[in-house]
Amino acid sequence: MLHETLHALVTLPAEMPTPGDPVAPPGMDEKFTVLMNWVKYLSFGVLIMALMAAGAMLGFGGRDTDGTQHAGRVGKVLIGAMIVSAAGVLISFVAT
Repeated sequence: MLHETLHALVTLPAEMPTPGDPVAPPGMDEKFTVLMNWVKYLSFGVLIMALMAAGAMLGFGGRDTDGTQHAGRVGKVLIGAMIVSAAGVLISFVAT
């Protein structure tokens, strides 16, 4: 019984059909590209404002804070910017 189950688990992925390359529905390709460009543009705008705000908090923090909290915000914003800019590449890597 165990041998048969293990054999089925090993051979099952080889028997699964592959759907091939994804194709956009007719008429959707250009609209989807425009939408994604808008989303990316707005995301970068929000990230730029967040980076400016984090930099201002870091600069005007004064002596009462040690600055590590604000530096952590700058790091988080920069990581967010890297994720937004690499989103297409990351998704295509995971999907294949």
